[in-house]
Amino acid sequence: MESASINIYHSNRENLSMNDAPTFASTDTDREIIISRLFDAPRELVWKVWTQPEHVAKWWGPNGFTNTIHEMDVRPGGIWSFIMHGPDGTDYYNKIVFTEVVEPERLSYTHGGDEGEDEFLAVVTFTEKDGKTEVTMRSIFESAEVREKMIREVGAIEGGKQTLGRLGDYLATQM
Repeated sequence: MESASINIYHSNRENLSMNDAPTFASTDTDREIIISRLFDAPRELVWKVWTQPEHVAKWWGPNGFTNTIHEMDVRPGGIWSFIMHGPDGTDYYNKIVFTEVVEPERLSYTHGGDEGEDEFLAVVTFTEKDGKTEVTMRSIFESAEVREKMIREVGAIEGGKQTLGRLGDYLATQM
């Protein structure tokens, strides 16, 4: 039933402005989280603000988070090392290793903590749709148990929705 309501809502979203656009989340398998949103922005701009540290530092992460980017080398084998600063003052160390970069269509990477803990595979696609861009983030976890832990303890679904919401707000300032 949840998938049906997502699909119905999904089909009506094109009439919304960028800041009002809903963000959709689903779990196609017991190991995945899929979050997507349609942005009223050209694909090249969305790619640019996703892959350049001076932009991504301003919108990445859930509401209230800020970022310190230590390194961002967007190429296969390249590393994106950063700290997400939570609104409560907690620092979250992150390390991404890019495995595939197809500009401006797709990024694939492993994402985990500084020591590789809770690592998962992420595939982000940027699909052009009549001058707009649909971003889909697919996170694939080692097991259903790890996926559930990330939902329960880290708020992965809500955090992903908020991250794409912040991206939408940031894109509005770049057009």
